[in-house]
Amino acid sequence: MPTNSLSQHLPFGENKNAEWYGKDIISVKQFNRNDLEYIFGVAHEMRGMVERVGTFDLLKGKILANLFYEPSTRTSSSFTAAMERLGGSVIPINEVKYSSVSKGESLPDTIRTLECYADVIVLRHPETGSAAIAAKAAKKPVINAGDGVGEHPTQALLDVFTIYEELGAGQVDGMTVTMLGDLKYGRTVHSLARLLSMFTNIKLNYVSPEILRMPKEVMDEIGEKKVPQAEFDTLEKVLPETDVLYVTRVQKERFEDPVDYEKVKGAYVIDPDIMKSAKQEMIVMHPLPRVGEISTDFDDDPRAAYFRQMEYGLYVRMALLAMVLGKA
Repeated sequence: MPTNSLSQHLPFGENKNAEWYGKDIISVKQFNRNDLEYIFGVAHEMRGMVERVGTFDLLKGKILANLFYEPSTRTSSSFTAAMERLGGSVIPINEVKYSSVSKGESLPDTIRTLECYADVIVLRHPETGSAAIAAKAAKKPVINAGDGVGEHPTQALLDVFTIYEELGAGQVDGMTVTMLGDLKYGRTVHSLARLLSMFTNIKLNYVSPEILRMPKEVMDEIGEKKVPQAEFDTLEKVLPETDVLYVTRVQKERFEDPVDYEKVKGAYVIDPDIMKSAKQEMIVMHPLPRVGEISTDFDDDPRAAYFRQMEYGLYVRMALLAMVLGKA
């Protein structure tokens, strides 16, 4: 007899008293180390189920509203795929400019309307703090898919899960992680640095042009946890000791002055030549899209983990959807 129900394979089922049932996913600050282990455990099981079965009916009858005020390919598609892999349905809203927002509707009103149709809302918005505003207005769970230059919690979770799956869960403690590129506007690195600060003996290196340095408030927050941090303007000095190189693109859309963008857009490029000085047992990550900061000549290197990283994101988002809808 064919089996396509996740609950037949895993100890999952309706559990409305579970810790994460009905909860919002707004910031990495809401997680602790135990939460990470739990999420990654569920995500690992999701990976196995997708590889064995493909789709299953854990969230059959549930509906996700995918509300994106900013363009997105990966995150939007990832959440859509996650919900459909779990047997649920999706209301895709990727061109908000053509919606009632163009008529002047407020974010809280849009959220209150959508939750009449959906069981969970995934929101991307250009303004920092918008996810918290949406969560306050909603009775259904809201998942932050990026709010301005603030946070991108599900990206940070999939980033750490990538490290777990690629290098081993037990290897994260004691690692040296180097973040490269746009650290000022890159919400992915803000959230990732906060998550990594939960691990022991972790060391964080920040490599960027002067005008794109990691924000002081993020560094101060990480510093309070006694995590060693160091800033550099070139990669060569820290690459040999790096276990995870996290590359970000310089985001043209975040610059008010195009001249400033032109000054720094090609500051760093990862290619096979520069990677000769890196460890053989390490990985290079990137949230994508890339615009030249990683040469395509490096794509076939086993250390190039950025496309596998995208796949790991599917499993993490499947886990989160199951959790907030009371099925994990």
